[in-house]
Parts: sequence; structure tokens; C-alpha cells
Amino acid sequence: MTDIYGFMKYPRQPVPPRPVEERLEDWNEVYTGQALLPLVSEQAARCMDCGIPFCHNGCPLGNLIPEWNVYAAHGDWRAAAERLHATNNFPEFTGRLCPAPCEDACVLSINSEPVTIKNVEQAIADELWERGYAEPQPPDRLSEKSVGVIGSGPAGLAAAQQLTRSGHTVAVYERADRVGGLLRYGIPAFKMAKWQLDRRIEQMEAEGTTFRTGADIGGDLDAAELATRHDAVVLAVGAGEQRELPVPGRDLAGIHQAMDYLIHANRVVEGDYPTSPVTARGKHVVIVGGGDTGSDCLGTALRQGAASVVQLDINPEPAEVRSEAEPWPTYPKVYRISHAHEEARGRGGTDPRVFSAATLRFEGSGSGWVRALHLMEVEAGERSPRPGTERVIPAELVLIALGFSGPERGTGLVDQLGLTLDARGNFARDTRFAALTPHRKVPDGTDRTDRTDRGGGIFVAGDAGRGQSLVVWAIAEGRSAAAAADRYLTGSTALHAPVTPTDRPFTV
Repeated sequence: MTDIYGFMKYPRQPVPPRPVEERLEDWNEVYTGQALLPLVSEQAARCMDCGIPFCHNGCPLGNLIPEWNVYAAHGDWRAAAERLHATNNFPEFTGRLCPAPCEDACVLSINSEPVTIKNVEQAIADELWERGYAEPQPPDRLSEKSVGVIGSGPAGLAAAQQLTRSGHTVAVYERADRVGGLLRYGIPAFKMAKWQLDRRIEQMEAEGTTFRTGADIGGDLDAAELATRHDAVVLAVGAGEQRELPVPGRDLAGIHQAMDYLIHANRVVEGDYPTSPVTARGKHVVIVGGGDTGSDCLGTALRQGAASVVQLDINPEPAEVRSEAEPWPTYPKVYRISHAHEEARGRGGTDPRVFSAATLRFEGSGSGWVRALHLMEVEAGERSPRPGTERVIPAELVLIALGFSGPERGTGLVDQLGLTLDARGNFARDTRFAALTPHRKVPDGTDRTDRTDRGGGIFVAGDAGRGQSLVVWAIAEGRSAAAAADRYLTGSTALHAPVTPTDRPFTV
């Protein structure tokens, strides 16, 4: 175990990010990386190896956190990596992108500062690659079963790797020109460098997974025809239907969906074109939406040289500490500062967020471009306008970051595969991750009323079935969908399945 007095001897000390003025000059990752292993090992020694480790419950993947904390505390990075990979295919992703609900569930956080679990996880993952421990794991034998995975985000990649390592022949179909889904084009490079993704793809290819980009399943390519080529299909297309802001002036030029803006910025970093067609340089920017996507837009706009940036959040400003309504070990809604917020405060000295703010309308110039945004304060909880609080702020570029409402509409997947949508607009599924389909005839001509039309074999993973959520939930669901598909193909499975679709969605 770790030092039994470690939590008393060592105060919480997160790995420090690079200085704000330095990181705003480039697109490199916020953290310095591997130079602070002694600090990470010391912080891992704060873990109490609790009899009931609530951090397990806080992690959707069920990561064996106390176990790999022990190995990290003693500098045994190979053993730590093995325990980490027992539940998580891509810890280098989650160590950078997850908001760490495990830390809020840490027993220490009852009355003290929790273990820096996220920093330890990232350090283990980085050491895994640095020391050459991430060898490909091709299967010993093939099952003669084939699986098509539609979508190459974290859920699709996790499902594909699990199924490939089980001996199935797996092909991943990606609509974009590069593999990775939102990991590639939705997540800014300063949060996760794309070479982190590239080397994992190379590992998966060495294991036997094949990737086919430019494959618009449900659009240019018929999904039903694709399903006949495989013994099972995993749908991991994400939740790409972006929520709109239906207010007067929405049709003015200069108002864009946040994800479109982020994709352009990421393509510049990828080298696809020299400058973004939608840039914040020299402009007064307003971001409508207080979530992670809005924070990503904030960091991107600052690096592009925006004149000013304001982020509107319709929710009231959270308290500094958890409320009685959100007791430990729940993930509380408290005041949090992202690295992008820290960067904005470092430049201007104040938090760029305006809480309890609702957009009333946009005001345009004579040329049809947006030039101002009218907002009003709203009452906490009810979100009803507060009379006499309307004001106007300059807005030359507006980014709508209001989240997503399920898989993209009109792609053809629903009709071509005979899928059912749930009340939230996601692909409906049963407790085995199998897609729910209406009453149809199966190939032998008999009537079937169970969950699938082709006798089974269509599974749903990630945001497409759960709704927009966290990268850890996507990986967890990819692993569970893989286990369900493996069981369907072989009659049993040894794959680790951390969640079921009936688990309550984790939202922040």
C-alpha cells in the first residue's frame, strides 16, 4: 500500500500548467508532462487505499484507482499501467479531458483536498508510452466473425479495440477525412495534442483493426447494405445535432455554431489551411453557453487574438463549496475555473463569464453582420427574465455553444436500419446495448417483435444512445457495447463491461 500517513504528510499539489503568457502563444498542451514524476508519486502516496473506495463509483469506467495509485507511489509504472488499462483503453485521453468526478468522490474530499487522481492517471499513461509499454495486443486467433463500427470517436474506438483483441475482424467507418471523431476535430489541440490520438490509431492498426475514412454511412453508403457485410454492427456516431438559439437576428453573418468554429481551428492546426475561415482575431467575441464546449471556444479565441471575449451562462453563479443538496460523494455544481478561464483572467483580470444571462436578440450592421448582442438577467431556477436588466454588449463574432440533442437528423441511419428513437432523440436500445427496432420481417420471412429486425446484431454505444456526455462515459459505453456484441457473436464474453444503458447519465 502507499504511505499510511501520506494524506497527512503531503498537501494536495496539482501538476502546474505552463504559464498563461507562454501557452497563449501556441497550441501546445497546457501541461508540461513528464518532468514532475516525483511530485506525482508523492501525490499518489496521499491515497488512503480506502476499504470502500468511492472513487470507483465516481468513475464511469470503474477505474481501479487505489491499485494504480500504489504502483505510481512506488514508481512501478508498468504495473500501474496494467491496472489502469484493465478498465480504460485510452487513459492518455481521459487523463487530459475528463473533469475527474473521481476526485469529488475521493474519501479525502469529505473534509480535505482529494488525491490528484487525474494528474496521476495522465502521468501513468504518458509513462506507458515513454517506456515502450504500449505494445500492440493482436488476438491469438480469429473468430471468423466480422464487426462494423460506425464512428471513430472514443466510444467507437473503445468498442473496436475490445472486439479486435477478442479475435473479431473489425472495420471502423468514419465520415470525416481523418479518424478520431470529436477527439480529432472537436477537442482543441491545447487540451490534447493530436499525436496522442495518432499513435493509438497506429497501435490499433497493428492489432488488426482497419479504418475507412470518408465513409458516410447512412448518406453516400447505405447502412442496411453495410450491415449485411458484417455479423454485427456498433453504432457510435455521437450526438451531433447542435442545439439552436431561436432569437431575432440569428440569421446575421458572424454567428456560428461552436463546433463548426472548433473544427475550422483544429484543421488549421492539422495543416489543412493556413488560416481559419472563421477567426476571432481582432474581434469582440461572445460565446453563448457555459459548458465545456464554450470553454474550448474561449481558449481558441484567445489564441487567435480576440479583442475581447465574453461567455454567457444562463445558470446562476455556483457556490464555492458543495451544497447540502449535493452531498459527498456526488459530483457537485460548484464554481470551477477551466484553463481557458484562467487564461482569460490572466489577460483581463476578471472572469469572462456572465452568469444568469439570457440572449434576447442580435443587432446587425448595415452590411448584415452582427455587431451587438442584447441580453437580460434571468431569475435563478425559473430562468424567467428579470425586468429592467437588459443591456447590450459588442459582438462581432458569436459562437453558439448550447450542446447537442442526439444523433444528427437526416443521416439515413434510422430509416435504413429501422431504428427507434427515444424521448430524448437518441437511438433507443435495450439493457444489452442492442438497438431497438420496430416490428419487421427477418430474412427468413417470419415475423419478429423482439429488439432487432435482422435477428439481432445492431448495437449502440456512446452519445448516440446516451446523449451528450463525458469522454469517460463514451469509453465505458464502447467497452460495454463490445461486450454485448461479443456475447451475441460467441454466446459468452470475457470482456470487461463497466456500465449498462440504464445507468443514470452523468452530466456536468
